[in-house]
Formats: sequence, C-alpha cells, structure tokens
Amino acid sequence: MPLYEHVMIARQDLSNAQAEGLVEHFGTVLKDNGGNVIDTEYWGVKTMAYKINKNRKGHYAFLKTDAPAAAVQEMERLMRLHDDVMRVLTIKVDAHEEGPSAQMQKREERGDRRERRDRDR
Repeated sequence: MPLYEHVMIARQDLSNAQAEGLVEHFGTVLKDNGGNVIDTEYWGVKTMAYKINKNRKGHYAFLKTDAPAAAVQEMERLMRLHDDVMRVLTIKVDAHEEGPSAQMQKREERGDRRERRDRDR
C-alpha cells in the first residue's frame, strides 16, 4: 500500500485532549477503510504565519500512514467537513523516516543549518 504523511491544524480553542482525540478519531476512520496508522505526533499549539478563519494559532498534528488511496480520500473528506479542523496537508512518500520528525527533534539533534549553506557556496 502507498505511504502517506498528513499534517492537520485544528482550532486553537480546543484543549490538548480534544486535539489528540481528533487525531485518534481520524486514525480509526483510516483503519475502518483498510488503512493503518504507523505513527502519530502531536506538535502542540503553534503560531501560524497568517490568520486562518480568524485564528492566529492552531493545534498541529502529524500522522504517518500506510493506506489505500480510497481510505485517505475518505479521511481527508471527513477532515475538511469537521468544524474543528482548519487545514489538512497530505503528501505521498516513498518511505517513512525513522525516529521523530524534524519538528519534534531538538535543535542540537538537527545539526547546524548554517554549516550546510556555507558548504554550498
């Protein structure tokens, strides 16, 4: 089955438990349609670059999934209809990276980005 990564932004006035409950809910939707949730990460409340639906902040969540296209389409359809979900981004990937995402890693673990730019010159 194809591998996907999803990032979801939920409204800022939800509690952390409610936001994590949304992730679990959409994970069960995916499982009911023949998919599998490999990993989930709750990134917390983050400030967005611009307002979405009069909100400046939002609860960010990240899912790694292994599912058929029909299951992903159904999950995205339900996410877009849900009042608490503001944005959804789904990307098809060749393979999932091991370990935590770049958002969850500490700055020291990611390495210095300035060194990489200096090498390219």
